[in-house]
Amino acid sequence: MFDTSKETPISLSDATHLASMPRRRAGKRPHKSTLYRWGSHGFRGVRLDVLRIGSTLCTSREALQRFFERTTEADPHLGRSPRSTEPINDEEQREIERRLDDIGVVE
Repeated sequence: MFDTSKETPISLSDATHLASMPRRRAGKRPHKSTLYRWGSHGFRGVRLDVLRIGSTLCTSREALQRFFERTTEADPHLGRSPRSTEPINDEEQREIERRLDDIGVVE
């Protein structure tokens, strides 16, 4: 759940129209039922933070961002840590080349 004093609640229906929501098949945005499912059942063991305000189920931009980050971390193909964008130094490059030589990788 999120704190409405720090995050602005938006309905799940309105959240589907945010620019941060990726387009899916045939260029369509996710349906509000997808966001409902993310909040109730989760995805890859991660649940979207939702809050019921009256009869409206809401989330926030920040909650969506956290959800996207956590599902990315939970993806076994992407790993748990983001790839470094820092350039490697000469010593690290030599170590990488040595390891590749050891396992027989040819340039």
